[in-house]
Amino acid sequence: MLRLRAPRNRVSRRAITLWTLDAAIGWLVLLAIQLVPYFLVSDASPWQIAGLVATVVVGVAHTLVMPRWRYRVHRWEATPEAVYTLSGWVTQEWRIAPVSRIQTVDTKRGPLQQLLRLSTVTVTTASAAGPVEIAGLDHAEAVRLAEELTSTTQATPGDAT
Repeated sequence: MLRLRAPRNRVSRRAITLWTLDAAIGWLVLLAIQLVPYFLVSDASPWQIAGLVATVVVGVAHTLVMPRWRYRVHRWEATPEAVYTLSGWVTQEWRIAPVSRIQTVDTKRGPLQQLLRLSTVTVTTASAAGPVEIAGLDHAEAVRLAEELTSTTQATPGDAT
């Protein structure tokens, strides 16, 4: 029987930088799209300027608040019985994947993750809810976790369904 509790481990502090860069890039792309008509039209409307100002204000607030908030929420833990995750910021999701249900364990690293020495571990189960992801792990910790989960899963009887 699995005991319900909050996961113990935080993600890497470098995840704050990753989430900040991800948010900033997204807002800058939106701002660039809004600036194209602004520069093509010689007389900008008040609505265009209001849209630009709103994008900047909301974008800066989101980029400053969200990464630190997510860092305070995000937790993970792997035991011989289950993988526990808590993630999100406005909407928070608590996931528990019993080891006996694990089908695959993957790691992935995007360009920013590689630059920051971070990885995401994805644990796929037989659940219809989808995989459990642990984002923002130090790369060495992610490799260790993937190896540990693979070994634990291989030693667990059953067919993971």
